[in-house]
Amino acid sequence: MTITTEGLHLLSHLDTLEAEAVHIIRETAGEFERPVLLFSGGKDSAVMLHLALKAFAPAPLPFPLLHVDTGHNFPEVIRYRDRIVAEHGLRLRVAAVQDYIDRGDLAETPGGSRNQLQTVPLLDAIAAGPFDAVFGGGRRDEEKARAKERVFSPRDEFGMWDPRRQRPELWNLYNGRHIPGEHVRVFPLSNWTELDVWQYIAREDVALPSIYYAHRREVFQRRGMWLAPGPWGGPRPGETVRERLVRYRTVGDMSCTGAVDSAATTVAEVIAEITASRLTERGATRADDRASEAAMEDRKREGYF
Repeated sequence: MTITTEGLHLLSHLDTLEAEAVHIIRETAGEFERPVLLFSGGKDSAVMLHLALKAFAPAPLPFPLLHVDTGHNFPEVIRYRDRIVAEHGLRLRVAAVQDYIDRGDLAETPGGSRNQLQTVPLLDAIAAGPFDAVFGGGRRDEEKARAKERVFSPRDEFGMWDPRRQRPELWNLYNGRHIPGEHVRVFPLSNWTELDVWQYIAREDVALPSIYYAHRREVFQRRGMWLAPGPWGGPRPGETVRERLVRYRTVGDMSCTGAVDSAATTVAEVIAEITASRLTERGATRADDRASEAAMEDRKREGYF
């Protein structure tokens, strides 16, 4: 028997990923009472928001955004976040790490990074919502601990993650059952890669913060990474600030997110650069993931995303 594709509409790779993500977002909105979308201003959360807006258009987004603001964010990212919220008329909740430090509930960590301080404000914001489903932009290709996670990832009443509680997800059937006080983290981009994200950004013309593209910036080197000077305490004695042409592959705290040397000023040039790279974005640019082999998994078990 001869099988032909005449008359059939074949979905492209990006069409398939988009359809899966939109299905996950709609399924979550239908199954849970109070979802919220984590929005850091990074490329993954920007794509996730774009997909969510598409999923419910022309109706408004039926859930708010949540940003855990460490106080050490790149200024360009905060300006981008506020512009996107205003353009789309979105509801934004901000959980500020600085508020916890000012009250004495959290203390600065050695080295100045506040990345690990995000967990308590995040869990408090989820409980205050109260939110029963939390969208995140994590992808399985980013890091080993994230590769273990299902699309629907349950958290206990303390917000903690147990890999042994992962549920099977056969035939795109997602189990969101949970008891009061628990919540589920939802990852619509689980099956995407960094290259997929950038190709989708190109196709959909998704706006991003300017730091994702090559620009001249003052940086200094620490442990093989180009870090930006800032209020968190860098540089240290002996670390020389110099101006370089760089861009960022991922967005996080200024204290732990490294820039890469790059001349890529357009989406097409970024795609070409990523295609040739043999390092994952987090492996190349996130100092917080270098603390130990299980650094990310340890934080996830405590409630971090």
